[in-house]
Amino acid sequence: MTWVGGLAEWEEDDTTYLSVAFTYFLNKAYDRAQSARFYGRQVIVGGPAVFLMREGKLHHPISLIAKIADRYDDALFKHNSEATVASRGCPVGCHFCIVPKMEGSEFTLLPEFPVRPILCDNNLSALPAEYQDYVIDRYVRNGVMLRDANSGFEPRTFTPDVYDRWKFLINSGGGPWRFAFDDMKEAGEVYAVFRMLKDEPARRKRVYVLIGNEPFEPCMERIQKTIEAGCEPHVQPFLDLTAMTREPRARFDWTSQQMKDVARWANGFLWRQMPFSEYDRTASKRRASRPLEGTQR
Repeated sequence: MTWVGGLAEWEEDDTTYLSVAFTYFLNKAYDRAQSARFYGRQVIVGGPAVFLMREGKLHHPISLIAKIADRYDDALFKHNSEATVASRGCPVGCHFCIVPKMEGSEFTLLPEFPVRPILCDNNLSALPAEYQDYVIDRYVRNGVMLRDANSGFEPRTFTPDVYDRWKFLINSGGGPWRFAFDDMKEAGEVYAVFRMLKDEPARRKRVYVLIGNEPFEPCMERIQKTIEAGCEPHVQPFLDLTAMTREPRARFDWTSQQMKDVARWANGFLWRQMPFSEYDRTASKRRASRPLEGTQR
């Protein structure tokens, strides 16, 4: 279950294809396109980053050397050969999310989807109940274990019925229950999900916690509430959709370095050892550079 990391490249006949998931990979994609053209190959580029270019949200010289594609069927397979989607779109409309802009605010159902172990639908719990049952049935009938519902469930639509519907498939595949805690406005819905999942093992309750979209204190409160509920936070610093680097954009009372520190503390499970107030990002570097006892200096 290995992802290529955001930039997929493959060849068909005399054409090189590039699928760019994130705008901060556009420069790397440009270099790959130049290399392919050097060997006389045509280059076609697409993906979410290129969608933003087509929409005029940013400009990049890759459009001068490569053909821009609207879509490539099952490009997701090129990013991970075990990944699939059974629907596109999402009705929620989070301001930081590209999905409604790119795929629409209404669902497009894909009933002939290839059944694979990683399901990447944007919002499983908001799909029509009968279609959720259909997706689950296809996994069962095909004998495919669902190892990961990658984008997870939406707290506001995660009801006891949704939990009961997916419980067998998620738990038998051994993957985590994934959902997001994006801001304090949805705290009530998230706490309800915490209660529904209280008997699930902590290692299998992964909560995406966005930081940098609110001031420091409410962001840290969301992380702490996630830990107190017996779940594991996966912290994601806020990035602009058109960011050309992976440097988080500091807003409110945050600094970019602070966002990176919180993410390392949380995603490295250091919260099991210490509160963030005691985290020292230089400690590991000092330990690595410290001479071993008895070593010649």
